[in-house]
Amino acid sequence: MGRHIAGPIGSSLEDYLAEQGTLEETATSAVKRVLTWQLEQAMERKQISKSAMARAMRTSRSQLERILDPDNDHIRLDTLTTAANFLGLNLRIELIGSAEQ
Repeated sequence: MGRHIAGPIGSSLEDYLAEQGTLEETATSAVKRVLTWQLEQAMERKQISKSAMARAMRTSRSQLERILDPDNDHIRLDTLTTAANFLGLNLRIELIGSAEQ
């Protein structure tokens, strides 16, 4: 006989994080990590060093390090936009409803 595979057991990760009170913090951290990864990948593809990127953005290398720090989620949108634009990218932010709406 074939083995029956049941659907998901228990709640989702989002439900768990919400119960723990860490959903918003976790989501914010995940977004910043993805943005950081995308910026670093674009820099690598275009062979742009951190020093060159900082000069082009008219900022210090230490400020660029903060922008690229995945744990630093206190970066202004205009700063991210400047970094993205220099790399030929656009920053797009959208609000979406939850599944419960």
